[in-house]
Amino acid sequence: MSLTSDELNYLVYRYLLESGYTHTAFSFANESLVTKANINGADVPPGSLISFVQKGMMYVEIEQHINDDGTEIDTGDDKMSLLLPGHMQSRESEDKSEAGDAMEEDGTEIEASKVTTLSGHESEVFTVAWNPLKSLLASGSGDSSARIWHIPTTDSGTEAERAVQWHVLEHFNAASNEKAKDVTTLDWNSDGTLLATGSYDGQARIWNEQGKLVMTLNRHKGPVFSLKWNRTGSLLLSGSVDKTSIVWDTKTGDVVQQFMFHSAPTLDVDWRNSNSFATCSTDKTIYVCKIGEDQPVKRFQGHSDEVNAIKWDPTGTMLASCSDDFSAKVWSVKQDEPLHDLRLHTKEIYTIKWSPTGPGTKNPGKPLLLATASFDSTVKLWNVELGECVQTLCRHSEPVYSVAFNPTGEFLASGSFDKCLHVWSVKEGTLVKTYKGSSGIFEVAWNSSGDKVAACFFSKVVAVVDFKA
Repeated sequence: MSLTSDELNYLVYRYLLESGYTHTAFSFANESLVTKANINGADVPPGSLISFVQKGMMYVEIEQHINDDGTEIDTGDDKMSLLLPGHMQSRESEDKSEAGDAMEEDGTEIEASKVTTLSGHESEVFTVAWNPLKSLLASGSGDSSARIWHIPTTDSGTEAERAVQWHVLEHFNAASNEKAKDVTTLDWNSDGTLLATGSYDGQARIWNEQGKLVMTLNRHKGPVFSLKWNRTGSLLLSGSVDKTSIVWDTKTGDVVQQFMFHSAPTLDVDWRNSNSFATCSTDKTIYVCKIGEDQPVKRFQGHSDEVNAIKWDPTGTMLASCSDDFSAKVWSVKQDEPLHDLRLHTKEIYTIKWSPTGPGTKNPGKPLLLATASFDSTVKLWNVELGECVQTLCRHSEPVYSVAFNPTGEFLASGSFDKCLHVWSVKEGTLVKTYKGSSGIFEVAWNSSGDKVAACFFSKVVAVVDFKA
């Protein structure tokens, strides 16, 4: 039995994905060319690298306990460990077990009859997005495809699964007619007629709601990590590993302008208004850009590690950012220093979301909040006016990759690699409902009516959970 360098690289790539280091995984894959190796990811079970390491440790441990003549060496109760004492490893397992028991005691488990499982993808599902007007759910996967699922509005569970229809959006490289690798990002336009997808092949594509390819946008030289429509649907903004962001005319497919300010991969983009937007990068900086301008309108520096995500508040006056430096920050274009430096997390912050409340929203009477999700397994809710943490949601036992507010801002969904989708009361900070799936969760999303939550899993499925408070 042997292990080639391509196989080892693929195991490392999968480990990074499974551990939530999505950006690192894509960068590693880009440099090692592992996605060009002849390896079928569907044949590699989750946790393979850890399994290999554990079996290797077992072999080494056996070797250390056997003399050359085959007799056993008595080492008492000592157990081999690379880094941690055995009792610490056991304590962690006990803590996670107790957290699971507590959830069962709460009686918050969602019944299987209220969960519709969507199967069909052949690899991990990275991203999901609901159509803003119709009961359509888009999903993007490592199997080189996106899907548009027609979700029944009444039935759920097995009845809904029988009724679900879908369109498969195959991503092929136009030049070679080969599959284009991972679909990394999705976004619907505001009227729900068009879906934009970004892929590892560096191309953005626009599809209609029937799954027909409308146009391919080809200018980036690296994987596309982020795509956002502007409010009118006339422009599409993309950010890529090639360090640039591009504004596209969605009627002609032409490049309106390409922005080349970052010195490292662009990780996220977000529109401020119809003609200006922000970008962030692994180069630790954030730029505010305006169409027609050759230089940035504003440059924000303050993070000491890569900036994972950025989001404008509903009025476009404050920009939130989160980073691997364990902090989230809130910025204003009127000053260089952040309005707030939010530093209560103890590990990397992967994503952030503003609540759909306060000025500029349909819920103006409720306070504006910012949610931050971290690898420290917690979600925090912040009163941005005061710069204070008002809730810490701490029932997950693994890194939290995604959070989403329901349309009224009363509830928050969170998805983690502990396999759990949690729904929380924003006001009380309590766990309202929970669903445990078959593997880690990459993203969660509410539909526009707020009665269904979707979650996409490493185990190739999408779950749609009925939620009625």
